[in-house]
Amino acid sequence: MRPLVLFDLDNTLIDRLDGFRRWAAEFAAERGLAESDVSWLVETDADGSVPMDVFFGLVRARFGLPEPVDELWRRYRARLPYLVSCPVEVLDGLDRLRRAGWAVGIVTNGMADNQAGKIQRTGLAERVDGWAISGAEGVAKPDRRLFEIGARRCGARLAEGGWMVGDDPLKDIAGGRAAGLRTIRIDRGPAPGEELADHVAGNALAALGLLEEHG
Repeated sequence: MRPLVLFDLDNTLIDRLDGFRRWAAEFAAERGLAESDVSWLVETDADGSVPMDVFFGLVRARFGLPEPVDELWRRYRARLPYLVSCPVEVLDGLDRLRRAGWAVGIVTNGMADNQAGKIQRTGLAERVDGWAISGAEGVAKPDRRLFEIGARRCGARLAEGGWMVGDDPLKDIAGGRAAGLRTIRIDRGPAPGEELADHVAGNALAALGLLEEHG
């Protein structure tokens, strides 16, 4: 039996917040906005916790933009995959896991075009066995069904156990535990439910080390 590990994408394998800051700076420069407007964009996004249709409704209203919300959101989704990256050390670590016999996958909430673009553009597509994106599957973490789809895409079954690695205590950690997986939480500061994780790691590279140690 191949050991299974499923990874979250945003702020786990890639730094979504850094990519969003880059997007905000570009957006402001293109439209002649002030530096304070970049800060407003980042603050209003609230680290991705605000639904993007709501976010772009606020953006459109604040800056009096002519484009409809759907078009602003579509352009954002098309651009963001070019602004995020996965550290080379993490890509190498994923390669090591697979060479050691692990089944490695990604389970992520989000729009299919945006998330698939990130996976493809960062080189992650070649380093994992499969992925499941909520926008493509019609079900989102913490629902067990997305974990099941992710495991199946990797040629594994949740019934055989495995690991979930992510930063969100509810969607990744509580969801992973409910799916029968051991969990590693990427520590991005105190959060409700943080104590549920089996282990805590400072970043994805540290999580990979834990997996190699406990695998």
